[in-house]
Amino acid sequence: MKITKLLTVLFAVVLLFNMSSCTSDSAEFEMSPITYQNGYFISNEGNFNSQGAKVTFLTRDLSMKQDDVYGYNNNKEILGDVLQTIGLNGNKAYLVINNSNKIVVVDRYTFKKLAVITDQIDNPRGIAFTNDFIYVANLNFSTNATSVTKYKVSDYSFVSKITMTGGADKTVEAGGNVFVQNATSGFGNMITYINTSNDSKTEITIPNGKINSTISYKSNVYTVSSTATDSYIYKITSTGAMTPVITLTGIPSATNLQIDNDKIYFSSANKVYTTGLAAPTVPASPLLTAADGGPYFTLYGFNVIDGRIFASDVKQFTAESEMVIYSAATGSKMGSVKTGGLGANGTFLNPQ
Repeated sequence: MKITKLLTVLFAVVLLFNMSSCTSDSAEFEMSPITYQNGYFISNEGNFNSQGAKVTFLTRDLSMKQDDVYGYNNNKEILGDVLQTIGLNGNKAYLVINNSNKIVVVDRYTFKKLAVITDQIDNPRGIAFTNDFIYVANLNFSTNATSVTKYKVSDYSFVSKITMTGGADKTVEAGGNVFVQNATSGFGNMITYINTSNDSKTEITIPNGKINSTISYKSNVYTVSSTATDSYIYKITSTGAMTPVITLTGIPSATNLQIDNDKIYFSSANKVYTTGLAAPTVPASPLLTAADGGPYFTLYGFNVIDGRIFASDVKQFTAESEMVIYSAATGSKMGSVKTGGLGANGTFLNPQ
């Protein structure tokens, strides 16, 4: 197995002394097969119609990475076209392949393929798990067809289809229920709450701006919407009750909402801001300023995990992406890794 060993001392120094930037060489070497627990999966979208979807694994101590773990562990099989997101449930990882119209199921410890879900899949964009079922959000821009399709976890068999109004994008679970963001690419202001006891749905309209990101945190759902002048964060409980969290006056077009260790993180253009969840205030200045990749590409992938901010520079899909890692406490740069593919759009913790 070819592994890229990063400069371990570099990351140790950064963690201890919080240095803001660094450069280092790396070396590739062969080692016995490993399991992919206790690290991060980085999803590389790939260019549309290129069959370039890839997954990179990065160890949790940031010392080693392996590119294209799916191809390596499945006889160099091509994963597919446009890796939208990765869902983790039990001992499995679900790779949502948008333009290939499929969900590839792998063992999250070995990354060996277990199954492929294709029945009723139509340009999937989001995935969530609850009550032994899988919920997949589908959005076909060509036909304007939108739906959530439901499958059994036990055998991946199709159960039912739930029609959506508007788009169907980011999908999260909270308190055993499912929430679907009916907004994408800066258009739309609605979230659909699916009561999974009977799969009834309730449409929740966000009163200000257009929705840009929706997440789940501690059994509640949080969403950020924005206008050209201000931004807004709302909380939705597991039963669908909505309340405002904060109006971000003077911060326009906020995106990339994340919450880690009871702190809110969001971005506006190439600036990342933070505030407390319990008593949020409008930040006076950004926590950090990332590379400006231009419209639609800046902070294309953005996650906050383990007190670290993972922010991708996709280089406008013309070169291998770079995942830059910052301290979530100070905003200082801890290091960066090449992701082994184009369009790195997310980082996902694969725990032990």
